Amino acid sequence: MKKRLLSVVLLLFSCAMIDAQEVQSEYKITLKSPGNPAESYTLTEDASGYLKASQLLPIEIRQQRVENGSATRITVTLRATDLVYYNFEEVCKLSAMQHADCQFLMPGFWYHRNMRSPKEAPSFATSDSWQVREDRLSTPLTGIYSDKTGDFYTVVRLDKFENESLATHSAGEIILTDRTSLGFTGFRNVGGTTALVFGFPYSEAPKTYIRKLTLAPAVQAFEKLEKGETRQLVWEIRKGKAADYSAFVADVWNYSYDTYRPQVYADAMSTAEAKRVLSNFFTESYVNKYDLKYFSGVHMRTDDCESTGSVEVGFVGRVLLNAFNALEYGEQNNNTDLINKANSVFDSYLKHGFTPNGFFREFVDYSHNNETDIYSIRRQSEGAFAILNYLNYEKKQGRKHPEWEAKIKTLLANFQKLQGQDGSFPRKFDDQFRVTDPSGGSTPSATLPLTMAYTYFKNKEYMESAKRTAVYLEKELISKADYFSSTLDANCEDKEASLYASTAMYYLAMASAPKERDRYIDLSKKAAYFSLSWYYMWDVPFAQGQMLGDVGFKSRGWGNVSVENNHVDVFIFEFATVLDWLAKERNEPRFSQFSSVIKSSMLQLMPVKGHMFNIGKVGYYPEVVQHTNWDYGKNGKGFYNDIFAPGWTVASLWQMLSPDRVETYFNPKKK
Repeated sequence: MKKRLLSVVLLLFSCAMIDAQEVQSEYKITLKSPGNPAESYTLTEDASGYLKASQLLPIEIRQQRVENGSATRITVTLRATDLVYYNFEEVCKLSAMQHADCQFLMPGFWYHRNMRSPKEAPSFATSDSWQVREDRLSTPLTGIYSDKTGDFYTVVRLDKFENESLATHSAGEIILTDRTSLGFTGFRNVGGTTALVFGFPYSEAPKTYIRKLTLAPAVQAFEKLEKGETRQLVWEIRKGKAADYSAFVADVWNYSYDTYRPQVYADAMSTAEAKRVLSNFFTESYVNKYDLKYFSGVHMRTDDCESTGSVEVGFVGRVLLNAFNALEYGEQNNNTDLINKANSVFDSYLKHGFTPNGFFREFVDYSHNNETDIYSIRRQSEGAFAILNYLNYEKKQGRKHPEWEAKIKTLLANFQKLQGQDGSFPRKFDDQFRVTDPSGGSTPSATLPLTMAYTYFKNKEYMESAKRTAVYLEKELISKADYFSSTLDANCEDKEASLYASTAMYYLAMASAPKERDRYIDLSKKAAYFSLSWYYMWDVPFAQGQMLGDVGFKSRGWGNVSVENNHVDVFIFEFATVLDWLAKERNEPRFSQFSSVIKSSMLQLMPVKGHMFNIGKVGYYPEVVQHTNWDYGKNGKGFYNDIFAPGWTVASLWQMLSPDRVETYFNPKKK
């Protein structure tokens, strides 16, 4: 028995080992002389580990490989024998894996083949080979997974990531003004064989992504080494096997977490202090001169945070959830001003906030006297979510709102008319129920209010509708590892679809019997790994003069947004609570540990007097945090876009800071 067990262990170990025949490395050094085109040289490795060109170059390159089971640590040391400007590249061809059989992963940026993304963003629609700068990625890693065999390979960069350099240009060949820690990583089709590609300093090809739906020509950076200077670079290549792409993503996330071990942000603000500061947003943003009263939270300038004439129910406005937060906080702290403002918002929406057929007026722009007549399941759901929280709270205070209950019942009846036979909801529609965007990616947003309505109204029809969403989510999103088009300003793979899917299953588990509950827990966990993969494991470096670096911003725990929108933000809502719950339910300590990182790190840019972080008013939390070479139109890496929407950032952080809300909603006796 012992011999048999030993042989199985040895077999598994040997399967995980990286076969030198399977990974065939090619090397290239590109040197630039200022004012002249760069020249590339192919390198070959000699017996002592030196990588040499066919001619003498002003740089010595040595490579050392250390095997450790399924992983190989690669250390490359470059030493200048004369002044040199260099860019080093290594290509690892995976001879047993055909490119056409593979799917790819660059966490927080690339999933599958990014084919839900338009050709104006990085995707296979433009090229089947991509390499990008490391700070685009939540972990500086590329993974290649074979659908045919289940084998996968990853390469991850290991460094202290302390330095960044301002670049004079965003495309072409550029000599860096200072030291950088940023290299590049990606994948390449080499004559039908797939390959990992990586190197230093950064080099992006076939395009660089500089702005929303704006690809620019390739960029290649060159770092200067003075005579006698050295640079050491470390990567780790790992081989593994996974049952499917979802298992691959989960494995990579666990490996990434164990590799980087991100630490809790040390100077995190307390919950009480954070809510006190955020509550200033409710005080200063209140607008009462129109039929709808609201907290102004969209289309604002970061420099002055002056209120605008735009009001939005969900998505980036979240006006009703902020009204609930203001009411609850006002009553907890005997603040009659906040109580009155919150109640006026609810009263105005009850009277003026619905369309003839009973949908929320989603987005109204009083400044230009117009409003949208195309509605979304996401905004409608987020509005219903806020009102159900409000009604449940009010009931506990002994206050009844039969008119609001009637409005929500009408809205939920509309939901049932819109729900498809497969359980999905269309992404967009009009007041006559005409569907303008049938995509089902936003479906999980509806699961939350449906389960809440079942608990509040004790109406089984709502739970049946919620269960049908679960069938659709399991079949079309979770089992296919395809999370898309939840964010309303993009059509692509995005964080929010997986986050909403995981949270939806959490809500269903809260409202279900034990037998069904286990199934929903497992689905929540499966989707959670995809959502987690968007969140940063590491602190990207910034150059002096890039504000975020100058104020000491740490990116760990912040999530990238989508393939189209390449910035980090604080979209979290209940997800940290979901992670803590999953950690207990499925004994996943990494989940709760990383949840602690998120909860501490996401509060670090809180605008308070003396530490405003380039925001015009206290408590107006920043939104578009530009952490890489990409911008929304203004300012670039290390800054924000000049227009932002603090309505949703305040609501997201407030929900994160209220971790008992969901459980006490579904289990009112628990405190």
